[in-house]
Amino acid sequence: MVPDLTMRGQDDPHGRTITARPPTVGQLAARVRDLAARPSDWWRRVVFDDAGPVHVPLDAPDGVRLWLTTWPPGHGATVHGQVSTLLAGELAEVAIAADGVTERPLRANRVRVHGGPQTLTNPGPAFAVSLHAA
Repeated sequence: MVPDLTMRGQDDPHGRTITARPPTVGQLAARVRDLAARPSDWWRRVVFDDAGPVHVPLDAPDGVRLWLTTWPPGHGATVHGQVSTLLAGELAEVAIAADGVTERPLRANRVRVHGGPQTLTNPGPAFAVSLHAA
């Protein structure tokens, strides 16, 4: 008889506990890039509201938080995601420093990794849509 070396249905024979680890920033970036490339999976969930940004959570396995944000013209907010990408429209990152305020325009379809919260604003004449992960 040949022993079953795959140990299907058995606990770890070494007594180790297997814990789920949070995804790395690289894994989050890959998830955002892949989802951004499939608008048929998320476009129908976009919500437009002139009153302010709308955050729409998306289904995400493995404990990853994914959400879309729709930005009306002239509105901004602070985003607490680790990874994001601009899907449509115009957004600018706002930085406040001792020497003044700067706005840096973001480019569409570029996945960005953030060290912390970032303040975004829509300087354009139309709605903007972004995708975020944490």
